[in-house]
Amino acid sequence: MQKKLFYCGCLMLLSEIWKQYTLTFIIGHGTYNWWYFPFQLCSIPMYVCLVFPFLSSERIQGMLLTFLMDFGLLGGIFTFFDTTGMYYSLPALTFHSFAWHILLIILGFYAGLTGRADESWKGFAGSAAVFLACCLLATGFNLAFYPFGRINMFYISPHYRMGQIVFRDIGRMFGNGAAVTSYLLAILTGAGLLHLAWKCRHRKAVLP
Repeated sequence: MQKKLFYCGCLMLLSEIWKQYTLTFIIGHGTYNWWYFPFQLCSIPMYVCLVFPFLSSERIQGMLLTFLMDFGLLGGIFTFFDTTGMYYSLPALTFHSFAWHILLIILGFYAGLTGRADESWKGFAGSAAVFLACCLLATGFNLAFYPFGRINMFYISPHYRMGQIVFRDIGRMFGNGAAVTSYLLAILTGAGLLHLAWKCRHRKAVLP
């Protein structure tokens, strides 16, 4: 399992390097576009897969598998509810975007089916802590790199109004802070519901 996740992470990393090169030198003519800096929610599974084999703690491994089956799976699925951001002027980049998010769904199910993810609510709390830590890092990137160009990791930058469907309407009515807060709460709730579904599946599997 560890090797499979690592190989998958390497494949994702190579494809991400190709994407960054293409966006910078073919489409951007040598100018880096910070909007595509690889630290969105849907980028995190790549880093999880790359570091997974180097973690000796089974508890941390279980926590990261839980993150993949909750938040990674959620990110892969819900991206297809609004695919406008997945289309590029170059068809190969569009294909990469769709393939990437399909892979997130596959990874999420794989992590959940390994039997090593923590399906308890304590396990969900651990995966939520990983998500919130990534949100803090994303905020750091948004603030640190903003002077160099447009950057909006996790779509929570204070420099831009929320652009995600539904939540942008909340922003218009109640302000951007309310939009960002409701957006993060919705992600936590969605991941929690997926976690509950995994728990229910496990209970059915152990019933005589």
